[in-house]
Amino acid sequence: MKYLFVLTLLIVLAAGGLLGTALVVRWKDNMTQTPRVMPGERVFRMPAGVVPRGGELVIPKEQRELAARVPNPVRGTSESIAIGRERYATFCAPCHGPEARGGVTGPVATKFIPPPDLTNLELQKQRTDGYWHSYIVVGGAVMPAYGEALSSEEAWHIVNFLRSLARK
Repeated sequence: MKYLFVLTLLIVLAAGGLLGTALVVRWKDNMTQTPRVMPGERVFRMPAGVVPRGGELVIPKEQRELAARVPNPVRGTSESIAIGRERYATFCAPCHGPEARGGVTGPVATKFIPPPDLTNLELQKQRTDGYWHSYIVVGGAVMPAYGEALSSEEAWHIVNFLRSLARK
C-alpha cells in the first residue's frame, strides 16, 4: 500500500513537472517569435507640425530644397568637430567608413548600395549644411533617419565634422 501511494505521488509530480515544462517552453518560444523593431529598421512619419525635443521643426525629406536653405546654427569650432567625430563614429562610420570615404569601406556598406565619399570636394561644394543636416535627421533614399537617435544639434556637429574633413 505504501508503494502504491509513493508511485501515485511520483506520477502526479511527473505530470505536474511536464505541465510546468510545457508552459516554460511555450513562454520562451513565444518570446523568440515576437516581432522586434530595431532602430532605423522602420521609419515612422511624424505628424504634421510636430516640433521634436530639440525645438526645431523637422522638414520632411519631400521638402529637401527648403531644408537645404537652413543655415548651420552651430559654429564649426574644434569642440563641435570633436563631438561630430564621436557621433559620426557611432552612427555614420558603419556605412560611410571610418574616414568617410564611402564605397565599401564601412562594414555595413558591403551589403547595400555603396555610400558616397563624403570627403569629395565636389560633393562638399554641391551640398549645403542644411541639406546634410536634413539627410541625417530624416534620411534619404537608402539612408535611414537618425532624427530619433540624434538631437538636431548633434546632427549639426556631424555636419561640422564632415566639413572639416573636406578641408584636409
